[in-house]
Amino acid sequence: MAWGKTDQSGDSARRGDPAWTPLLAHLLDVAATAGVLWDRHLPPHICRRLTEAFGAGNEATARQVVMLLAALHDLGKASDCFLGQWQHGRGNLQSKLLAKAWEEQARTAGLPLGDDLARAFYARHEHITAVALPQLLGCPCPECGGTGERHAGLHDAGVLLGGHHGHIPNPETVERARGAAPAAQWGDVHAAIVQTVADAVGLDLGTLVQVVDPVRPSARVAFLYLVYLADWVASDTEFFRFRVHTTPVTDWWQASVQEANQAVRVRRLARWQARPMTWAQMWPDTPLPRTFQAAGMRLVPTEGQAMIVVESDTGSGKTRLALWMAHHLARTCGYSGLYMALPTRAAGNQVAKELRKFLQTVLAPGDVRDMALVHGTAQATDLVHQLVDAHQTHGDALTDLTSAVETATCTDGSGLAVLDPWYLRRCLALVAGFGVGTVDQIALAPQGSRHWALRLGALMCKVVIIDEAHAYELFQQNLLSAAVEWLAEGGASLVVLSATLPRSIRDELTAAWRRGLGATGDDDGSQGITVVDHHGRLRRGGPLAENPETPKLLTDIQLSKDSGDRNLVAALLDRARSGGCVVVRSTRVDPCRSRYREAVRLARASGWQPDEILILHGMLLPRHRLLLEARLANILGPGTEGKRNPNRPNRLLVFATGVIEQSLDLDFDHGVTDLCPIDVAVQFRGRIHRHAVNNPHRPSWCRTARLTMLWQPDPDGLPIVEPPDFDAGRPIGTYDGLVYAPYVLAASWHILTQRRDRDGTVRLQTPRDSAWALESVYGAPLQAAGAVQGLLDRTRAAYLDALADEALQAEARIFRPYTRRRRTPVATYDLASGYAQGDGDNGGVTGIAAVSRLGEESVDCLILYQQPDATITYDHEGLLKADLGQRSPSRDVIAYRRQQKDLLANTLAIPTRWFNGRRGLPPATDWPKHPQPALRNKHVILVAPDGTCLSGPAGRLRYDHTTGIERT
Repeated sequence: MAWGKTDQSGDSARRGDPAWTPLLAHLLDVAATAGVLWDRHLPPHICRRLTEAFGAGNEATARQVVMLLAALHDLGKASDCFLGQWQHGRGNLQSKLLAKAWEEQARTAGLPLGDDLARAFYARHEHITAVALPQLLGCPCPECGGTGERHAGLHDAGVLLGGHHGHIPNPETVERARGAAPAAQWGDVHAAIVQTVADAVGLDLGTLVQVVDPVRPSARVAFLYLVYLADWVASDTEFFRFRVHTTPVTDWWQASVQEANQAVRVRRLARWQARPMTWAQMWPDTPLPRTFQAAGMRLVPTEGQAMIVVESDTGSGKTRLALWMAHHLARTCGYSGLYMALPTRAAGNQVAKELRKFLQTVLAPGDVRDMALVHGTAQATDLVHQLVDAHQTHGDALTDLTSAVETATCTDGSGLAVLDPWYLRRCLALVAGFGVGTVDQIALAPQGSRHWALRLGALMCKVVIIDEAHAYELFQQNLLSAAVEWLAEGGASLVVLSATLPRSIRDELTAAWRRGLGATGDDDGSQGITVVDHHGRLRRGGPLAENPETPKLLTDIQLSKDSGDRNLVAALLDRARSGGCVVVRSTRVDPCRSRYREAVRLARASGWQPDEILILHGMLLPRHRLLLEARLANILGPGTEGKRNPNRPNRLLVFATGVIEQSLDLDFDHGVTDLCPIDVAVQFRGRIHRHAVNNPHRPSWCRTARLTMLWQPDPDGLPIVEPPDFDAGRPIGTYDGLVYAPYVLAASWHILTQRRDRDGTVRLQTPRDSAWALESVYGAPLQAAGAVQGLLDRTRAAYLDALADEALQAEARIFRPYTRRRRTPVATYDLASGYAQGDGDNGGVTGIAAVSRLGEESVDCLILYQQPDATITYDHEGLLKADLGQRSPSRDVIAYRRQQKDLLANTLAIPTRWFNGRRGLPPATDWPKHPQPALRNKHVILVAPDGTCLSGPAGRLRYDHTTGIERT
């Protein structure tokens, strides 16, 4: 008679079903779902780990044990403190009347409820499970009321189930729950529940003490992952109906098995069945792989997991090789899918389109698979909504997901990538078979944020691709190192891509992988492709840099003193007057805006039209930035079938920040950049002369691939690389030194200066010069540098201090699978977390909370336009009236999706430093509140069509749809 779930959504009532479902019924639903997920979703290597941990090597036994344990996650709901929540917690009068009726029935039926449920000793139900379960499953220790030895495996299983709401509890939390459901009161009920579930799954309870031993760290994560997923699937009332408590339990179990099969089928949770495919079939527009691609294909192991590092110039085809490798590994290892991680949202948006095309080719005809875009503003992108629309065409609407999706067919003979809106819910995007997103998801995986094991478990089931591995700060690199160790231990495969990977980072990633495998070894770093197999053996391959047949990328870098915005812009307008697509890359947004405005001011006098001058940076609303990125891709991206893009303009001047080089497949004739790290310069160079088909058509003045690097000299002729410090007597400085480490800027300037020809040009040839450039900056300290030595020594000391601080901050947050010294598995309680760790880049205690990067904190603000007639719109022209009403996904899914997309498209992160100091903005919590339902709990900024801030920090900000937001 204990209830497990109540009809809070009203779905059960609309079907004419009961207002509550028995606890035992829900447990059976979860058991059945866990069994189906084992059969269809988990890849073989995860099943093997669970078989070792819960079946002593017998897979059939392990499957039954895991089904039983997953079901018992909610055993603690059979307690006074939980069962009293229906009547004495939040709820309307009708709900409380139903609860009162249930309580009367339950007492009559003999459920051992306490006298006053409203005052029951409280503990969370999952923690009660952790306390009660070991004794019920056969542990004979004194803690469980016996006199024998403690069964560590059963206690570990209980603690893991105690974390099924996101945080594995610590020992004190578990102990505190001991008095909430005393065995004298609830023991018989708990024992009956355990026996009933065991009978349903066909398991002899005496087996448990012989087989439960979850020592291996990845087995614990895999177990929690399966429990999370089974519970969430089985809690979906679209599939699992509430049971009538008088119906026989055997009928419940039959219904559970049927509904679990249907739910897993409709959610498309089956493993990826990768079919055999040649390179030419996969990439018909390039039927023959390039030399380095062919070398990589030969190096990939024919069996077992692998870590592969591919180092090659931008535009050389690394992404296609990585996808081929992922497909190969999925075929040989049975992975459930793949996840591609990139440094920024913009990069993820771009690559997601390529992955969608890839899936249409490699999926079997008629095969429909979910592909998620995994980052905070994914729902603002057109691609996500196209995928959701495709799901609803081939499947069902969000509110009606009860029919089998497999009956849908693809009329063009290809597979289809779609997205079930279910995967848009928190933490579930990584569970989708295929995903593209930011590296933040991997960086968060080994930290104690809520549901961290779901993130990590989902990644362990896949091939993981980390692109642009050079683009992450040391804090992130340390987080990635821990994640890589977990992925290796968990049986995943990993492909790492980079054009400019310092040896120290590559060595740490390969060492972390080997730590996860329990292996060691050395790496000479001689060739561009590194493969570590499942035994930890390392092989290298790929063309040697000095080989005459190795493709070479030639770049001229012109170091020039910054003569000011006006002179720079005037020279570029004049030089490109007769033709040339030029990009000017600024380190920060303010200089980018200043240069753009100077160009617009001089444009007409120089014969340029305003629409030939563009600006792109991160302080634009997604609504405006995504449109601009799409326009740039349309005119500067590659043409079809290897042909020249017919939309390419004769001339164009683009002012941008670093977003311009992050996986946007654009081709410029010439580039200008502020002084930046050498690896950033090489990456930026990948957007210059990127598409060879354009080379014959480039203007004569930019036939050679050339970068102009601007630097500001101090009175001694050395580069200004440090921010101003008035206390230290350094009033002259650059705030670029807050973006990049001053030492790295100074070292990059120095090595380039030393390499200059007589005409002042640095001529780089990659890959030949890649190692020299990277190791000169990121390797041993530079010596005998002459006049610049003092600057290098001073900034390097600060640089090393900052790196040490980042390393400490990362180490304080991460979980590792093994102890660093003895290489023994960490204890389950060592994986405990809680409120202080937060939800993953949200909540928690400063300095402890799980975060994916140490960048500046920000406040998400919704920016809307208020027209003269007081109408609120999404755009400055007043054409898109804002929908600010109450929209529900259950009642009007189309309107809800459109509203959420529009609101995200008008949301921008404002740096918290804008709120500091004498001229700081007023706290966002003090801004005016708005009555419209869609604006509740949001920080709203209303601006006039001309960009003037009317509400929020009124008069303190300005937003322009072209130049973005700035303080006034």
